[in-house]
Amino acid sequence: MDILVVGGDGFVGRHLCAALADRGHDLAVLSRTPDASVLPDGTETISGDVRSYDSIKHAFGGRDAVVNLVALSPMYQPAADTSHEKVHVGGTRNVVGAAREQGVDKLVQMSSVGTKPDGATGYIRAKGQAEWVVLTADLDAVILRPNIMFGDEDEFTNFINQTTLPYMTALPGGGKTPFQPLWVGDTAAMAAEATEANRHRNEIYELGGPEALTVAEVTKLLYQARGQSVVILPVPMKFVEWGLRAISPISSIPFGADQARMLHLDLKSERNDLAAFDRSEDDLTTLEAYFQTNSAM
Repeated sequence: MDILVVGGDGFVGRHLCAALADRGHDLAVLSRTPDASVLPDGTETISGDVRSYDSIKHAFGGRDAVVNLVALSPMYQPAADTSHEKVHVGGTRNVVGAAREQGVDKLVQMSSVGTKPDGATGYIRAKGQAEWVVLTADLDAVILRPNIMFGDEDEFTNFINQTTLPYMTALPGGGKTPFQPLWVGDTAAMAAEATEANRHRNEIYELGGPEALTVAEVTKLLYQARGQSVVILPVPMKFVEWGLRAISPISSIPFGADQARMLHLDLKSERNDLAAFDRSEDDLTTLEAYFQTNSAM
């Protein structure tokens, strides 16, 4: 297959492109400034911004499938010159439009856990609205909703690594926010199958990791892998919320009201559709196993 991966040189994209290349597919990657050094040999690179239809439409001709991975982080406020709505909703609308215009056979849309068009944060709302753009298009599509992903250079565990200390550290609300972490390599393998297999069409798949963990448990696992212990000191959630809301208008600070709202969310997957990919939770990499293998991180 000839596959275009939009945002393919990012955290998820580089793993997905490696998986697709291993399966023998021809690859092209579209991003604003594609980084060929993180992509398989022979990958075509194309510059374009999903916010501008005219800058991307030429990349879709002759493709058998398109994977849309472009996303802003939910952990930080968007830069002043963009927004979740522009990238996730407007960008997806442009990707869908180009795919339809060029006769692409299949679109795989990377969404996220907990997405809702009327969700609590700008990220969740925009991701949910982007799904609606895909679902209402005259195009065969697969939507993937992975849980928070971990792996080399991921945002979540590296954020914990950078903002906590061994032996004693503070976490908002004691770090009780739950989620179901999923290794990016497992996500990439299932996304590759969703892209190439004809049986995966017009479906929405929830994908969660093998265990439910809290932020506090993740923090303890990280330091345990290094042979260190850590005691969690809870910071009252209301103080954290007040602080984040107070600094939200300051564009140079990457945290704000949306990040405060995220602290209240239950990010466990509502279901886990691993069986659709002939997998079970026992087949997935646990966060503890990953930390033990990468204990120097």
